[in-house]
Amino acid sequence: MDEPTPNPKDQRCSPDHLRAFTEHRAALFGAAYRVLGAVQDSEDAVQEAWLRWQKVDIAEVQSPRSYLLRIVSRTALNSLRTQQRRREDYPGPWLPEPISTDVDREPDQAAEIADDVSLALLVVLEALSPLERAAFVLREVFDLSYLEVADALDRSEDAVRKLVSRARSHVHQTPTHEAGAAATHRKLTEKLLEVSRGELPLEDFVSVLAPDVVLTTDAGGRAKAARNPIFGVEKVMRFTAGVLSTPEVAELSWELGTVNGRAAVIGHLSGTIDTVAWIEVDRGSVTRIDMIRNPSKLRAIIAQT
Repeated sequence: MDEPTPNPKDQRCSPDHLRAFTEHRAALFGAAYRVLGAVQDSEDAVQEAWLRWQKVDIAEVQSPRSYLLRIVSRTALNSLRTQQRRREDYPGPWLPEPISTDVDREPDQAAEIADDVSLALLVVLEALSPLERAAFVLREVFDLSYLEVADALDRSEDAVRKLVSRARSHVHQTPTHEAGAAATHRKLTEKLLEVSRGELPLEDFVSVLAPDVVLTTDAGGRAKAARNPIFGVEKVMRFTAGVLSTPEVAELSWELGTVNGRAAVIGHLSGTIDTVAWIEVDRGSVTRIDMIRNPSKLRAIIAQT
């Protein structure tokens, strides 16, 4: 994101505004991204927060971090509601946009994303209502008080407690990250890489798939993909075999990368990223395979390479 420029027409905007905003900008992007799961929309929310922050009398603000998080969460929440209306016409499944975290383009932002915002968590958050999602992010991730969250969402404290409780229950009952399983996750991701490259027979991948494995492909109608999630080992293997045999996919070159702090498989076509795939692991088995082929959702990760 470009460095914000103070508005000279607003007498309240000062170097202190810029200093406070710059200090917390990575956290603001992290909050917006957790709510929206979309990079450009998150950057737009942060920019809107900056424009509003310039008009605030900073002398009356006790905690710039809390204040800024409340601003960006309101903006992100409004954007999410608009986004969800657009998704009604979206062709096929919708997955969150990945961000590369193995480059140094914006290290503070990369560190914020790598901290605890795996794509698995974003997928789980998609099942929450906009209010539940925003309340969970502000309370559970950024540790705002219930009163501060209530102010941000224009709800009572009691209502916020219920929102957070419902969100927490849903998130905690959905496996998204096994403690101490990073090595297993990477090992299984490497197996997916070998399958993609044709170095490992697809049949040998069956043994690491959970019986109820789900494969989801998001291409936005702009590349070959399944229009609905695919459930079960047999159907997942059959679809994968078909995709890997197409000339379009056969031309891809594959490598291991890091997105959102986790290992992922990245496919290149003519030097440009064409596909990003990642897995989720529970008790040593692959429970999800998610794949993005929508070019518009790969813009951010392409720009980082």
